[in-house]
Amino acid sequence: MDVTLQEVPLPGTALAEELDQRLLIVLRDGRKVLGVLRSFDQFANLVIEGAVERIIVGDQYGDIPLGLQVIRGENVVLLGRVDEEKDAPEGLTQVSPAAIKEALKGEKELNKLKSTIRARMDFLDLE
Repeated sequence: MDVTLQEVPLPGTALAEELDQRLLIVLRDGRKVLGVLRSFDQFANLVIEGAVERIIVGDQYGDIPLGLQVIRGENVVLLGRVDEEKDAPEGLTQVSPAAIKEALKGEKELNKLKSTIRARMDFLDLE
């Protein structure tokens, strides 16, 4: 595999072609942030303009406006451009921020209840 020096990006410039593009950023804690990349530094810290947190619960999703955000590079797991024509996820219904927050709260309560039931049933050793 022949690689010329022109094909290898300079250190710290790999994100330069993503400037002023709408990106989807997946964070280490699982959150998803969409917004326009305005700046970055050598540590991959990102400045995102018009950021929204996209929350998906079941077959619904909602965007929570965040505004201007600075994201530490160590928290970024994945990032990529968003196709403007396919911004809305297929098969999902968009709901208001209040509705998606309520759905997320309900999902967390259900998961907590499931883990409590599992913990109480551990003594049965069903495996």
